[in-house]
Amino acid sequence: MYKHKMNRRHFLQVVGGGLLLSSPLGALGCAASQNTAQENDELYTSRHVTEPGSFTDGAEGPAVDEKGNLYAVNFARQHTIGRVTPDGEASLFVELPGDSIGNGIRFNRDGEMLVADYVNHNILKVNMKTRKISTYAHEPAMNQPNDIAIGANDVLYASDPNWSESTGQLWRIDTGGTITLLEKDMGTTNGVEVSPDENTLYVNESVQRVVWAYDLSEQGEISNKRRFISFDDYGMDGMRCDVDGNLYLTRHGKGVVAKISPRGELMREIPMVEGKSTTNLAFGGPDGRTVYVTVADTGNIQSFRVDKPGRSWKLKTER
Repeated sequence: MYKHKMNRRHFLQVVGGGLLLSSPLGALGCAASQNTAQENDELYTSRHVTEPGSFTDGAEGPAVDEKGNLYAVNFARQHTIGRVTPDGEASLFVELPGDSIGNGIRFNRDGEMLVADYVNHNILKVNMKTRKISTYAHEPAMNQPNDIAIGANDVLYASDPNWSESTGQLWRIDTGGTITLLEKDMGTTNGVEVSPDENTLYVNESVQRVVWAYDLSEQGEISNKRRFISFDDYGMDGMRCDVDGNLYLTRHGKGVVAKISPRGELMREIPMVEGKSTTNLAFGGPDGRTVYVTVADTGNIQSFRVDKPGRSWKLKTER
């Protein structure tokens, strides 16, 4: 359970009671006016969205629904998913069953929440109206499903690291819940994302500090593996694309988000207000141009504005 998460934090750093309910004027501070003020915000300047400590050091997996609500795992305590409304109010959304702990979150075309449960080798599904949680897919051969990406056709791709061995796997989960192993004997697989044109799948290896690109077929098969970008220091974690195909990558241990062009060129690094353990990110806001970042060592969500909307945000608007 938590031991696995601590191992995860350790490896990334080597390579580089009661529920708190918050209000816009309390734990969320500057977030309350985000929807009315952000259009004029300076680009690439980070700010706090939730108060430090509002999430545990397992803060991860941010995702935004079609109404603009932001979700992330381990709000106030482990085994939870918290919700932050567009008005900046944070609260508990669901408590995961048993000893399950979430990581990556994605939304499908039906608006259902899909969550990687790294403890029990599951992809969980959350009904957003009833908040009922069910098992969408289960695979005992998984190490611990970590981050997930979703195609426009609702096919999922899951990274699957083995932190103790610095190895990993990559899986595809079809809409019926069928799980297929795409590649084994990889490095420590972590962040995963689909390009805006659906033709490329990106997967990074945290300990090895490399991002790989694959050609992605309509059937979800991968081929033509190639090195996209690599780094000499610090780890890497979650990543998302904008509509132009630029890849935003959290650099765990450095406290920045890297913006990388579709050609694999580092364009800039965006530092957080505070904290070094950037874990994952999501695009949202009224125009899809706000990037929300989970930061583990501050236990909160931070954000910055960018020039282009996110791929996942655009998918929601087109549905």
